[in-house]
Amino acid sequence: MTGPDVGRLREAIAGFTVDAVYGVLGEAAWRALARNETTPGLRATTDGSALSTLVRLFQLQAVVPRAHAESAFGAAWESARALGLVEVDGDDARALLDLRPYGDEEHDWWVVCDLTPGLDGRENPRDPSYVLGISEASSSLAQLTVRPEVGRALDLGTGCGVQALHLATHAREVIATDVNARAVELTRLTAALNGIDVDVRDGSLFDPVEGERFDLISTNPPFVVSPPEGDRLVYRETGFPGDEVVRRIVTQADAHLNDGGWCQVLAAWIHEDGVPWQERLGAWIEPTGLDAWVVQRERVDLPEYAEMWLADAGLRHGDGHRERYDRWLTWFAEQRIEAMGFGWITLRKAGRAVPQVRIEEYTGPVAQPVGPEFAAWAGRTDALDAGDVLDRRWRVGDDVGQETAGPVGAPDPAVIRALRLSGLRASRQLDTIEAGLLSASDGDLTAGQILDAIAQLLDQDAAQVRSTYAPVVAELVADGFLIA
Repeated sequence: MTGPDVGRLREAIAGFTVDAVYGVLGEAAWRALARNETTPGLRATTDGSALSTLVRLFQLQAVVPRAHAESAFGAAWESARALGLVEVDGDDARALLDLRPYGDEEHDWWVVCDLTPGLDGRENPRDPSYVLGISEASSSLAQLTVRPEVGRALDLGTGCGVQALHLATHAREVIATDVNARAVELTRLTAALNGIDVDVRDGSLFDPVEGERFDLISTNPPFVVSPPEGDRLVYRETGFPGDEVVRRIVTQADAHLNDGGWCQVLAAWIHEDGVPWQERLGAWIEPTGLDAWVVQRERVDLPEYAEMWLADAGLRHGDGHRERYDRWLTWFAEQRIEAMGFGWITLRKAGRAVPQVRIEEYTGPVAQPVGPEFAAWAGRTDALDAGDVLDRRWRVGDDVGQETAGPVGAPDPAVIRALRLSGLRASRQLDTIEAGLLSASDGDLTAGQILDAIAQLLDQDAAQVRSTYAPVVAELVADGFLIA
């Protein structure tokens, strides 16, 4: 399809934005649609306007009068049909693809993907080449990704192109890849519709970019671990065993990163019986020589995991469900899998002799987006690598607060806790010396000088206080309580 056709379509749907859709639906219908229920939305979009017609066609996947559809698209009607967005059946029109408004605080975009299955509780098994649209996973990865200005960025396993849209806002060149030919086609349409230049390539993992390097790689690979038999949904499953696809991305990232480059992965990994998950992922990361910060956000038991992905495939209540469910649990037992972990893997090519690696679990609330937190982590690790922490002038982070607790009327608090209000919202209980160190850290004195003064006030040996609290200062820096 030629450029003018897509450009005409872009002009016709300029008012079809997230805010506009929310405005026509209202809060109740918007929330119902998030639960895959369309009735409130249908009740809210009966005026025959262009916006209501587009919402009914795409979000609600309803049949609309052909005359309304033609009016909604205007001069772009034939373009919409030629691009495969809609089809006509007599006097009716219906969507063949989902044209979904998407955006952030600064951008209004559109994403082209396959229609949402299972609206209104209908059982609707997905085609193996199904292209998923905007999902909780894609939104999570977008919020996780660091956003420095970069030269080359790679959206590995692009799906419908959501990450490519974000990367194009701060990368001079964006390459997007996918093993699913249908995803490649729809990502090209998504990019063209938004007037964004993206080099979209067909192929598995790093094969389409062999020998190339990037400043930023962002990926939400098909990480679902499931029995090998049966149809595979390309957007969520691969032909690799277990969580091998995630291991390959982690172990091969170094070869595709420029110095200082990032690779960020939204992923899942196996909890193998008898093997701590931290050790298992650490064995992937250690040979790479990359800095790494792994955060496990959720640990899911196997029955819940199987139920979730059988439902996702539209097979939750269909014929043979019990047999499929039992097969999943049997296969997990055969593979010695005891649970599944979900989370974030951030890698950075810092070029250190001794890479900084932290692997931890954090299931509490976070302040989104968390991308700035990981960007700041790079600065913190560089600062820790720059010399003795006690010889540096630190100051308390701008987002650090303090909580105290104790018996009513007590002259001093029994508990002092520092907490960060952004990022992973880390918190730490402080002893007297730590509390004094934080309160005095305003960038004027070194950490060592502050500890010496506190030791004198408490009548303690200054050398011993320095020795004991040097690792604590490093921890406070690593967690963002102290910054350079």
